[in-house]
Amino acid sequence: MTATQLTPEKDPSAYLAVSRRMMAGGIPVGPVTHLAEERARLAELEWNNFDVTQLGSTIGAEISGIDLRDELSDEAIAEIQRALDNYKVIFFRNQPVSSEQHAAFARRFGELEIHPFIPSNTGIPELVRFEKTAEVAGFENSWHHDVTWRECPSLGAILHGIEIPPVGGDTLFSDMGAAYDGLSDEIKEQIDGMVAEHDFMKSFGHTIPEERKAETREMYPLVQHPVVITHERTGRKLLYVNRNFVNRIVGLSDEESASLLGYLCDQAATVEYQVRFTWQPDSIAFWDNRAVQHYASSDYWPQRRIMERASVVGARPTA
Repeated sequence: MTATQLTPEKDPSAYLAVSRRMMAGGIPVGPVTHLAEERARLAELEWNNFDVTQLGSTIGAEISGIDLRDELSDEAIAEIQRALDNYKVIFFRNQPVSSEQHAAFARRFGELEIHPFIPSNTGIPELVRFEKTAEVAGFENSWHHDVTWRECPSLGAILHGIEIPPVGGDTLFSDMGAAYDGLSDEIKEQIDGMVAEHDFMKSFGHTIPEERKAETREMYPLVQHPVVITHERTGRKLLYVNRNFVNRIVGLSDEESASLLGYLCDQAATVEYQVRFTWQPDSIAFWDNRAVQHYASSDYWPQRRIMERASVVGARPTA
């Protein structure tokens, strides 16, 4: 390139090679190469009871050719579980299940959870109804795992779209295995063995009368979970911190904890780790609450959005 030639002979990216780089302002750009192996592995999977369309690079698949209103065989349920283990979140279209059928399907994967701070409103205690309107807005638009303030947080959740706004209201999911794998070796070494303190008060404290806070704290004390957990079924290492429920990383100063926690929580926002699901009436999403974080886009106000969710009780996370 001559002094007067401003346009390079090659694409500017060709000078950077295949590498992830920090641009001015600390913004990472470039190919997220560590996704390639998992993406290729998922593409080779085969299924007997339904068809699968892979959606995200390492996360998300749409399942077709199966009716969740049916009494599914144990073989079909086991294969749905295998799909969930591999894709971390799976989606079904055109599934007009009743509330009873929804709960019955969820029970095939374990005992169902009753949420102490969100009213059921369905007649089935384990099935929570989220009815968002002009008066009841959506506040789930932050990256989080569900109920990590429990000693044994949810294994997974099954969400049924009942009334969907004409535009907006998507749900995004982020792969916490990819997030962990993308950390530098130095950060992985730093957080190995660390634990974080989880607390329901960060998100639900405003719903509890002052005179009942001590009683509620006794029922749901502060809990500690590893910053990095190991998935009990896949053996995959997963980043397990979120801003909604984590107070601090134990053993660090307030400043150190806030800095590291902010950095780790920011990993969920990496677009390459995500899949975005656009709802239609009678769509269903089934996500692994350990392997993914999710974010419900609150861009549809004042339109109505009605969903029902059943959550499956999980085990205590371990490193």
